[in-house]
Amino acid sequence: MKGIRDRVAIVTGGASGIGAGLVRAFVAAGAKVALADIQDDAGTMLAEELGPQCVFVHVDLRRDADIDRLATFTAERFGGIDFLLNAAATYADQGVDSDRAAWQNGFDTNLFGHVMLVRRALEHLRRSSWPSVVYFSSESAHVGLTGRWIYPATKAAIEQAVRSQALDLAPDQIRVNAVMPGWTEKPWLKTAPQEVRDRYAALSDRLHMIGRQGTLDEVSDAVLFLCSEHAGFITGSCLRVDGGHSALGPQGKDKHLPTAARAAAGVAFQAGVT
Repeated sequence: MKGIRDRVAIVTGGASGIGAGLVRAFVAAGAKVALADIQDDAGTMLAEELGPQCVFVHVDLRRDADIDRLATFTAERFGGIDFLLNAAATYADQGVDSDRAAWQNGFDTNLFGHVMLVRRALEHLRRSSWPSVVYFSSESAHVGLTGRWIYPATKAAIEQAVRSQALDLAPDQIRVNAVMPGWTEKPWLKTAPQEVRDRYAALSDRLHMIGRQGTLDEVSDAVLFLCSEHAGFITGSCLRVDGGHSALGPQGKDKHLPTAARAAAGVAFQAGVT
């Protein structure tokens, strides 16, 4: 896409899952990528596989010193920072049994660390000719989830942070958006037991209008678009890349025809009468 080649991206959580998909996609598009993660082995292996356009940096988003080091290293290594792709997340969540430390850990990783990264990288983003920040939301930001209190709350907070940051950073031409993926196929699923794969396939068919999970490439393409010069008038938005998941109502894909149900029950139907 136009505007990606030779620009510099930081990808948090880039050692696995969606983050790793982003790293691969941006390197393939010609960007230089700093892969930030706490998974040293996986991060190092991916960076070595992708070559000199990608470097691994050990970063714990709960530590300001790590965030400072990431921004400084990236700018010195590649000459600046153009894109922040805030993909790192913890799913640790025990609902009602989560103590204060668990809540702090969730927000520190999913939101606070990324906000601190934006603040720390701001001087570099302001010098960029095409700066962009992309966060990751979730449908859980808009619904209740049984047994999960922390993760949904962090995602709801992310969407609000996106709106506020987009407004305040617009004078610097820094665009801030979010992506909301649906269920996305991860590499581990390919080697999971058949019964696990069958369960995920059935759930994906029921939960997505398109009838399947999304792919890492489909999520990465959306993020590439938001960072590209094709999306210059898009900021403060949340792009849903979820196969229609969030648009489904409580009936899901099941058909329910009230008139047919009434007829089957022997109830006469009159137009305009309920």
